[in-house]
Amino acid sequence: MNFYVRRIGFYLITLWAAISLNFFLPRMLPGDPVAVMLGKLRRANGGRPLSEETIATITSILGAEKDTTMWDQYLAYWGRMLQGDLGVSSTRYPVPVSELIAGALPWTVVLVGVATILSFVIGIAAGAWIGWRRGTWVDHIVPATTFLQSIPYFWLALVLVAVLSVQLGLLPVFGGYSVFEFPGGPELSWSFLGSAVVHAILPAVTIVVSSVGGWLLGMRNMMVQTMSEDYVVTAEAKGLTPSRIRARYAARNAAIPSLAGFGIALGFVVAGSIVTEQVFSYPGIGKLMIQAVQGLDYALMQGVFLVITLTVLAANFVMELIYGFIDPRVRHRG
Repeated sequence: MNFYVRRIGFYLITLWAAISLNFFLPRMLPGDPVAVMLGKLRRANGGRPLSEETIATITSILGAEKDTTMWDQYLAYWGRMLQGDLGVSSTRYPVPVSELIAGALPWTVVLVGVATILSFVIGIAAGAWIGWRRGTWVDHIVPATTFLQSIPYFWLALVLVAVLSVQLGLLPVFGGYSVFEFPGGPELSWSFLGSAVVHAILPAVTIVVSSVGGWLLGMRNMMVQTMSEDYVVTAEAKGLTPSRIRARYAARNAAIPSLAGFGIALGFVVAGSIVTEQVFSYPGIGKLMIQAVQGLDYALMQGVFLVITLTVLAANFVMELIYGFIDPRVRHRG
């Protein structure tokens, strides 16, 4: 019980620190979202001056905090955040930040989540098999996957686009769905689902190919180490079948460290794959973050960072509790 109380207290303090940093950092950056928004409206208005009513409205929505103290702003930020109000986007005014994040989040969770699970399953299964048959020809698979992991992320994505999309025409080049077939946006239909799946193949392959090598190498090394443990040697001495020893004794224990890493990787799913989403123009959180940075949309940046921070902390917290339940030694050390 003391272990769980300490971990809960630690994560509560970490959560407070992360949210506080998320409040202070954008206010320390140069620039003014009100000036950015007014400049865009003037350009859209042909360079003509804006009315006093328009300027007052934009200022009240995006810059009302200027006349208050930093402490009052901090308390107001917590109050709005607890109510689910993340502000208004200046680049897509007057759309709320929460609405933009809600629209991009499912794309990222499905794409990066499925790709992360696939790379983990493939890497763990292949690593266990290679570790079991160490010293044979299958060890040559490890350098190949490590080489693929070392390839720059954006370069691999561009190569796949050039070969599979541009030259062979097998898969779409960009987007999360066909804008020509669905000009009105996403809809609930089997045809739209099929279009979304086809458009997600290339980004998913990029993520899997570039990340499976790490899981495979880690599992292979843990498998080799586990094979020399006493309980595995005892199982072999009892005459158990190799498949049972591999699955229930060696692989089962060798995969425990990888589960902790998998939990952390799931936490970063919400952050998306920024490079992949940018290359494929995929409508996820990563692309939304790039647009927020390029447009100096501080409210949107703040909202995206907050969602990513909360997700990563939640994933780490859950995995620590699960890991402590699986391995009692962690509870005693913690």
